[in-house]
Amino acid sequence: MKKVIILLVGILVVVGGIVGITQYYSQSRQSETITKGTLTVGLEGTYAPFSYRENGKLTGYEVDVAQAIGDKLHLKTKFVQTKWDSLIAGLGSNRYDVVMNNVGITPERKKTYRLATPYIYPKTVLIKRSDDQNLTNLESIKGKKMAQSTTSNYGQIARDHGAEIVAVPGIVEAMNLITTNRAEGSLNDLGAFAAWQKQNANADLTTVDISSEVKSQPSGPLLKKDNIKLEKDISKAIEELEKDGTLTKLSMKYFGTDLSHE
Repeated sequence: MKKVIILLVGILVVVGGIVGITQYYSQSRQSETITKGTLTVGLEGTYAPFSYRENGKLTGYEVDVAQAIGDKLHLKTKFVQTKWDSLIAGLGSNRYDVVMNNVGITPERKKTYRLATPYIYPKTVLIKRSDDQNLTNLESIKGKKMAQSTTSNYGQIARDHGAEIVAVPGIVEAMNLITTNRAEGSLNDLGAFAAWQKQNANADLTTVDISSEVKSQPSGPLLKKDNIKLEKDISKAIEELEKDGTLTKLSMKYFGTDLSHE
């Protein structure tokens, strides 16, 4: 009987220790997030296959990655949908803890924000009408009307190469401008275009692979400059998700190829 009691006490100590550790990690991060016990993530929710709604439910690569990060940190994951042009600004007004929306890690952004470990390495394509013979490479966009979000990486690349920017809030509007001849092309992510094309099979658009001209720019979680601890925790979680194969699995699910590393 005494051995049984000792064994039970030992089990309770182990269980109590596990629960205590979980509570410790959760509580230690409460001061890092705007809502106690919750990781609040800002994203568009209209940018398939990164984040979008299917049958009314928010889904996508970045939705699943964010959820997996929250699980690693012992935090609930909450999503806030915002249009791209005001998405990053929402960090400053404490609408969310982190932005996960295919945000490229650039030197300019590093000056103002904290960027955690990348979770995707997108491939850039030049989207155009199938009968267009003029857009053949990155240099050919000079002087051409390119439908771009003015604050995106792709918009900056188009400007840097002399394109005339036609401002749009997202890829859906960009594709509409091209198909109706109000813009000649657009630079965007291969995965995003593939998802759009799947839903618009009759659209006579095609792509030019310019990934050799545009260096793959990794995307990662964007946080406020002073949120050092949370950024380190998120980076560690992403590294674990890469190591255990979760990122590769999710990339294959949503993109059909592994874009989780270079």
